[in-house]
Amino acid sequence: MATKHKPKSASSGASIAKEVIARRKLALARRARIVAARGKGLRLTMPAAGAKGAQTFGATQALGHLVAVGDSWFDYPFHDVLTLLDDDYGYRVESSAHAGDAIEAMAYNRGGQLEKLARCFEKVSALGAVPKAVLLSGGGDDIAGDEFGMLLNNANSSIAGWNSEVVDGVINERIATAYRTVLDAIAVLSRHYAGDTLPVLIHGYDYAVPDGRGLLGGWGPLPGPWLQPGFAEKQFAGLPQNTAMVQDLIDRFNTMLQTLAGKPEYQYVHYIDLRGTLSNSLRADSYKAWWANELHPEKKGFDAVTARFAKVLDGL
Repeated sequence: MATKHKPKSASSGASIAKEVIARRKLALARRARIVAARGKGLRLTMPAAGAKGAQTFGATQALGHLVAVGDSWFDYPFHDVLTLLDDDYGYRVESSAHAGDAIEAMAYNRGGQLEKLARCFEKVSALGAVPKAVLLSGGGDDIAGDEFGMLLNNANSSIAGWNSEVVDGVINERIATAYRTVLDAIAVLSRHYAGDTLPVLIHGYDYAVPDGRGLLGGWGPLPGPWLQPGFAEKQFAGLPQNTAMVQDLIDRFNTMLQTLAGKPEYQYVHYIDLRGTLSNSLRADSYKAWWANELHPEKKGFDAVTARFAKVLDGL
């Protein structure tokens, strides 16, 4: 009588699932230790006594809930800000973030991230909890990519460099307007689901290096590079000069966000200045220890960025 064998895929799937469960058990045990250590002295956002889910939501479980909307800094393979806030800082995160989304898409696409953010609020509310804050990451994909070269005047032109009118229009009109739309929407959602206007954390990225590296080196169909092709199109060939120009562009973007967060109507917005958190030094390619490619940090870089977020959250 022939012996029946389970399909290899079923066996493989079961083995993979068991490995995942084992890894999660270790991760959750580590997380519980982190939460217990960090929870001392911090203001926690816990459910009311007797609230649904309160029996399983305690200081050993999480320091609080966060909800998030954003781009690839919140939705990146293997590690990103939200994953690290969850794993290394003890927060529970519900996120609608999606890599590659521009802030305009977040603001105006019907059925997009804002609708998904409402679902995130609903999940937290179902636990009887109130989010400690809302995190927002956006704007990088509105600048980088196929249209990046449009921001530049040709290197051989008498007006070589950034086209100030175009840059100003993109950052201070288009992106700023979309940011205001998203922030206003978040305020309405937080009042509806949490009964109050919650703190919102925003950031302006750090000084990237336009060296032509995409995701995992830009292999095949993978995204990137996002900056160097635009410089090449406008005949800017020197990496030191191009890096300095990106630094100037990031400064302009940060200035817009800092100004926005300082307006009276946005007192609930906390701007995090990440500039200088990661290195953009070209000496011996030392920046590569911090940057995985033109737009995204290495794990070491995400660790440093996330620590800045955690510091602000701890103070709320």
